[in-house]
Amino acid sequence: MATVIETNPRRFDPVAVDPVTVDIIENALRNTRYEMDAVLFRTAMSPGIREQHDEFPIIADRAGRMVVGQFGSFIDGFLTTYQGEISEGDVFLTSDPYACDGAISHANDWLVLLPIYREGALVGWAAMFGHMTDVGGKVPGSLPTDATSIYEEGVVVPPTKLYRRGELATEALELVLNQVRMKTWNRSDLNAIVAACRTAARRVLELCDRFGTETYLSTLDALLDRNYRAMAQLIRTAVPTERLEFTDYVCDDGRGFGPYKIHCSMQRVGDKVVLDFAGTDPQAEGSINFYLNENMLKMFFGIYMIMVFDPQILWNDGFYPLVEVNIPEGSLLKPRYPAALSCRTHALGRIFDVMGGLLGQRAPEFLCAAGFSSSPHLMYSGVDRNGEWFQLYQIGFGGIPGRPFGDGPDGHSLWPSFTNVPNEFLESYFPLVIERYQTVADSGGPGFFRGGNASTSPTGSWSRARCRSTTTAGSPTRSGSTAACPAPAAASCCAAPTAPSRCCPPSATTSRSASATPSST
Repeated sequence: MATVIETNPRRFDPVAVDPVTVDIIENALRNTRYEMDAVLFRTAMSPGIREQHDEFPIIADRAGRMVVGQFGSFIDGFLTTYQGEISEGDVFLTSDPYACDGAISHANDWLVLLPIYREGALVGWAAMFGHMTDVGGKVPGSLPTDATSIYEEGVVVPPTKLYRRGELATEALELVLNQVRMKTWNRSDLNAIVAACRTAARRVLELCDRFGTETYLSTLDALLDRNYRAMAQLIRTAVPTERLEFTDYVCDDGRGFGPYKIHCSMQRVGDKVVLDFAGTDPQAEGSINFYLNENMLKMFFGIYMIMVFDPQILWNDGFYPLVEVNIPEGSLLKPRYPAALSCRTHALGRIFDVMGGLLGQRAPEFLCAAGFSSSPHLMYSGVDRNGEWFQLYQIGFGGIPGRPFGDGPDGHSLWPSFTNVPNEFLESYFPLVIERYQTVADSGGPGFFRGGNASTSPTGSWSRARCRSTTTAGSPTRSGSTAACPAPAAASCCAAPTAPSRCCPPSATTSRSASATPSST
């Protein structure tokens, strides 16, 4: 357990806060969360962060509970497992899922945590993680489908003080950067993440100066409590006391093994919902394991509940006491060290389908179909005509499920905030010319409200470059973007096929049809 050092420890007693002040502070924090994004996008260098926005910021209270943000749950895992001291001016860096209880889930995600102090006392946290294009390892991009341990997936940074009382740990940083292929990008992206967290810290201190620390902290408590009460009502109305079950599958691991079962049961016990993944398959030998932190699963459940039933609720960590999670040790969702984790996004995508399959059984008016439910990647790297190494990591998109109230979006990410890398950017910074990048007409399932269409990977000419690795996988259609290059030296992207015909055994509890809208609509 971490030890927080305060030079002026204080007891912050709760105070009454009027609704107008709560509204002002809430919206100020919302704006600060988006300001963190803006700082990052304007200063990062890798297209995965700068253009696609593969990053997740949060602002939390003294205990590390997320009040505003996009992903949540980082800080609790860090505080639980970190054994050192936390002081004013410290900034922490980690990319080790096993050392922070799955607060991040593979080594490409670099997590920065910054404690916020005012007058010697801790008043909150700012944190953000972003996906680095490369962290070393056996293949460019650091997502090897054939990895059998985390040692093959690049440098893994245990919780480390990047800044100690305001002083940069230069030697530690250089040691980490010496393991990666794109040092300039990683350095820039990391500095941008730190700058975004410092921006949040400044805004929090401005709110404390304006309203007083007690009022600020009491407002955070009010926002968390409001979320608790709203979610308690949703759980009472949407989650039955009877035990419901749903099973889905990750079709294979890119190495010819599978399918891998993800099984979950759900029931309401009193005011709490219990999610139990007993029956999920054991961990895979390959890299599709998803180290799922229990609080992260609570967050997934909360996002689904709020977005489906009441999108106006500001979701935060306040409802966590209402959700109990059991994930068996040694399973696909809680692998034992040193299991490979790099391609875990396929299991991550299936989790949302599992939540939908459970909640939709007693509320069919809110039941969505299954979408592409994966995270295909394009990796392209080599040496350009000037002899310089280049490397592209790009997330592919697919069809979003048909919904009872409308068609599924075409060629979209699982995460609402993600965007594609513009063709103009690709052609400006990489030796290629994009000829086609499009959605595939009528590839989504038909219905009164149809499923979203698949998207192709960028297809074009790979000009004057010696191709090292060009691979697409996991999307409903594969557009031949590897045809212009020799066979890649190593598969370097997550490759779990999602086509139903190649996938899962028949089951009354599976819903793996490609973006098909539910028959009830």
